[in-house]
Amino acid sequence: MTQGAFLAIDWGTTNRRVYRIDATDEVVATERDDRGMLAMEGGDYADEIARIRERHGDLSVLIAGMAGSNRGWRDAGYCPCPAGLADLAAAIAWIEPGRTGIVPGVSLATDTRADVMRGEEVQLLGAVASGMAGPDALFCQPGTHCKWADLTGGRITGFTTAMTGEVFALLRRHSILAPQLGGAIADGPVFRAGVERARDGDLLANLFDVRASAVLGRRADSDAAAYASGLVIGADVAARPLDRKIAILADPELGDLYRAAVETLGGEATILDSHGAFVAGITAIWRQL
Repeated sequence: MTQGAFLAIDWGTTNRRVYRIDATDEVVATERDDRGMLAMEGGDYADEIARIRERHGDLSVLIAGMAGSNRGWRDAGYCPCPAGLADLAAAIAWIEPGRTGIVPGVSLATDTRADVMRGEEVQLLGAVASGMAGPDALFCQPGTHCKWADLTGGRITGFTTAMTGEVFALLRRHSILAPQLGGAIADGPVFRAGVERARDGDLLANLFDVRASAVLGRRADSDAAAYASGLVIGADVAARPLDRKIAILADPELGDLYRAAVETLGGEATILDSHGAFVAGITAIWRQL
C-alpha cells in the first residue's frame, strides 16, 4: 500500500483539476483551470507537471482522464468490463515508475456495440468506495458525453455513452435553431414540458417544432432553450431503465436538470458529489499501488 501525500489530477478535455491529498486521505489544496487536453495540443505535459509540483509540492502524481487518451500525453489504454479498482491499479501507465502515472480508462465490447470511458471510471468506483452509493447501482454522469453505468459487486459491468451535451451544444451554436437558443435553462414548467414531449421518441421532429412554434408565435424565444434542453435530456433519459433509483454524479446545476427529467418520466434519482467521488476513487487506486 502506498503511503504519504500525493497529487491527483482530473485531466479533462477542456478543464483540469488538481488535488493535493495528504497521508490521511484529506484534500488539503486544490486548483481548477482551463488547461485541459485541448489546451495541450502540442504542449509539454512534463513541463506542466513540473509547474504543478512547484505550486503544490514535489510529490508523486496520479492522473486520470483525457491526458491518458490517444490525443493526450500517453495512451493509457483501457481495462475491459467488468472492471474494478484493483484492475485499474494493476494497469497504471507509468511515465516514471512510482513517480508519475496515468489511470487507464474502461472499455465495453459486445456483439452489437462498443463503448469507452476515460476519467468517469474513477468517479464511479470512488462513489462506491466512499459509501456514497452501494456496490450494485445505476449511475448517470451528465456532461458533453453522458455516461450511464451499471455497477455490480463494486465493479463496472456495463455502460452507455450518449452524446447529449455535445448535440445540444451543436444545436445552440450551428443549427437553424441557434438564434432561438440563447435563453436561460433551468428546471421549471417549460423544461419539463420538453421532457414530457420527448416521451414520444421523435426527437428530430420535436426539435424542428422549436423553430415552427417560434414562427407561428406559439412559444416565446425566451423559452426555447429550456424547452429544447428538455427535449434532448428527456430523450436521453427516456431511453434508460427507470425502475431503479439513479445516482447522478454531477455538479448541482446540470444534476438538477437530469434529476428533474428522471422524476418527470416517473423515475427516482439522487445527486452525488462528483468531485468527492473522484477523490475517493483516485485515493483508493493510489493506496493499492
